[in-house]
Amino acid sequence: MSETPRAARTLALGLAYEGTAYHGFGIQPDRTTVQEMLETALAACLAERVRVTAAGRTDAGVHATGQVVTFVTTGRLAAQDIVRAANAFLPEDVRVTWGAEMPAGFDARRSALRRHYRYCIWNDAVPDLWRRRWTWHVPDRLDERAMDVSSGDLVGRRDFASFAGQSAREPEGRTTVRTVERATWHRDGPTLTFDVTADAFLRHMVRGVVGTLVQVGRGKLGRNEFGAIVEATDRRRAGPNAPSHGLTFVGVEYPAHFEAHAAAAGQAGRGRPGGAATLTDRLSKTLAGRDARPTHLSSGAAGVPQGIVPRGMGAWGTARGGGAQ
Repeated sequence: MSETPRAARTLALGLAYEGTAYHGFGIQPDRTTVQEMLETALAACLAERVRVTAAGRTDAGVHATGQVVTFVTTGRLAAQDIVRAANAFLPEDVRVTWGAEMPAGFDARRSALRRHYRYCIWNDAVPDLWRRRWTWHVPDRLDERAMDVSSGDLVGRRDFASFAGQSAREPEGRTTVRTVERATWHRDGPTLTFDVTADAFLRHMVRGVVGTLVQVGRGKLGRNEFGAIVEATDRRRAGPNAPSHGLTFVGVEYPAHFEAHAAAAGQAGRGRPGGAATLTDRLSKTLAGRDARPTHLSSGAAGVPQGIVPRGMGAWGTARGGGAQ
């Protein structure tokens, strides 16, 4: 008697990783990537090969505290058990932070409404030994107020071709128009943080923006000049890309019905942090005004320096107490 085929299930996992040792998230021939590490670990605990889809395909050296991935499996292992089992097979610089079973059709990338990135600069004459893998060391004193004011020219629906990396041009025919909802700078002593939220990002876009805004902070560009660069849609007009190691993918938001489903599933199985609060709720408090105070990530990526993770990041981002660029 033949065995009844198992029904396919859609699983979502939260992921945190230090990108230093990896050539980005997505699988590449003969390169070590986060996706390769994760799929190998999942194969070991599910006894089947699965292909994961990520909310954001981060580039080489870029970190994540709020990455979300989805995959389809016929395995019976509960989401919270997958979290524990996968972490047993993963290297110490990659952690699964939560898991939830989702409705069929939910996709980490295609279902996303907006993504959140943070870039950190160590703005001091002397480099910080402990933050060197997480922050870009810029010894010249930067004018963060000028950088913050100029960042206002990014907000809105615009063509951001000026900030797409030269080596990462968008495929022929694909639009370079994106909607940026928030772009702000904040100083906490020598640490400068740039928080940016958009519906999606071009490859290298955040790094191109930061590299150009640093020129504003150095006094080499004025606000009008920066605005002209944004409008030019010409990569040759903008500054160099900021180094990848200062960038962290901190969160992603989804429609309310998916958020509510994941929150309920996580509470039932204790496989996912954040309770019933959605990322939208938490981010509205976290990223509003100057409430985005730096904190440590305390689940899945111990040792993340202060300034990387906004306080209160929950649900689809980083759990408090618990994108490609």
